[in-house]
Amino acid sequence: MTSDLTPAAGARPGGGADPVYVWVWLPGAIAPVVAGVLAVANGLVQGQPVLAFRYASSYRARPGAISLYTPELPLSDAVFDPRRAPRREPLALAGCLRDAAPDAWGRRVMNLLLASSPDIELSEAAYLLGSGSDRIGALDFQAAPDRYVPRDEVATLEQLLQVAELVEAGAALPPSLLAAAQHGTSIGGARPKALLTDGDRQLIAKFSSSTDSRPVVKAEGVAMVLAARVGLSVPAVQLRRVAGKDVLIVERFDRVPTTEAGGTPVAGRRLMVSALTVLGVSEMNSRYSSYAELAETIRTGPWRQVPGTLRELYSRLVFNVCIGNNDDHLRNHAAFWDGSTLELTPAYDLAPQMRSTNTSSQAIGITRDGARASQLRLCREVAAEFLLASVEADAIIDHIVSTIRDQWDEACDQVFLTSTERAELMGREFLNPYIEYPNP
Repeated sequence: MTSDLTPAAGARPGGGADPVYVWVWLPGAIAPVVAGVLAVANGLVQGQPVLAFRYASSYRARPGAISLYTPELPLSDAVFDPRRAPRREPLALAGCLRDAAPDAWGRRVMNLLLASSPDIELSEAAYLLGSGSDRIGALDFQAAPDRYVPRDEVATLEQLLQVAELVEAGAALPPSLLAAAQHGTSIGGARPKALLTDGDRQLIAKFSSSTDSRPVVKAEGVAMVLAARVGLSVPAVQLRRVAGKDVLIVERFDRVPTTEAGGTPVAGRRLMVSALTVLGVSEMNSRYSSYAELAETIRTGPWRQVPGTLRELYSRLVFNVCIGNNDDHLRNHAAFWDGSTLELTPAYDLAPQMRSTNTSSQAIGITRDGARASQLRLCREVAAEFLLASVEADAIIDHIVSTIRDQWDEACDQVFLTSTERAELMGREFLNPYIEYPNP
């Protein structure tokens, strides 16, 4: 097996880093198989060593094997250098693999776990091999090609909250919480959060931060509730109080219920890629992307149910503008990958952002020329990119605005927002008058 996964010329297991073996849950599978190997190649990208990838011959010969993402890593015996993928920006690690790595919060947790410092920068290989195995999507990373060793243990919600508080403070993690800390290492975003198992339910717990000056968790909760009422595809959410703090519990949509041979229920996994990977751009340059580009990719790429997908993405754009979520960067959009086609995942991280003035801009452009003001006039301007006539776009906008307004109190009740908190959010983040400003 090891010789089967020896990197070819251009990728070497030496050079200061051992190879990292990529394991995958194939569609419908209850256990992972080794798919290929990452090894250090010569050179750097943005200061990071390049990790080249090669599929295992045993994986390529496996019935039902699929590419991890064909535009980047088509199923072949080639060595894939992420600096040289056609029509894609040079990267240090293929985007579909980087999507499974820990992001800002997870890296902060790992920095404490592995180096006792929240701000140190570790190698990408260290983040891949040290983060938890119950990561978003259907990939994991291992030190060996022939033995899968999961890196996750049971932890309570209270323990996860304790870990989040310590990590935020940059404090050392006691041995009693090291297992719980692992649950926060393999998840994206910058705010404190962790993965959680509750019986047969796979969940994400999103915590309040010590720096919050507003009800951030409740605001995201009411946004998710309203998104469902508007008709967007979103996971179920629930607001809980744990140790006197707000915690938003979100159902995971990258897990699917399946059954082992003996009848035991288990959670299958679905491969996912971010919009960052779909567009083939780096994090640094993602701000130059736009909803119009995403729409073009859906119209021209290997997407399922194109008209419905375009309508859903357009509705999410309008909803983000209406609720003041200007943190809609490309990692906050994603798609399932089944080996041949893409399918938009349910919406997530619909989090209204604090604003000190009425003006606001989305994290990525709305129109093709990059205009990004958080205004409905730009949503109307870009409708044709989503194959929507003006009358259809107006109907979507009117429905979303009226639903937020009419169902506001019921949605707020669901996440226990007080009257004072409601007054702070409505008209500031939600339905800010700026969204209706005319052309400048």
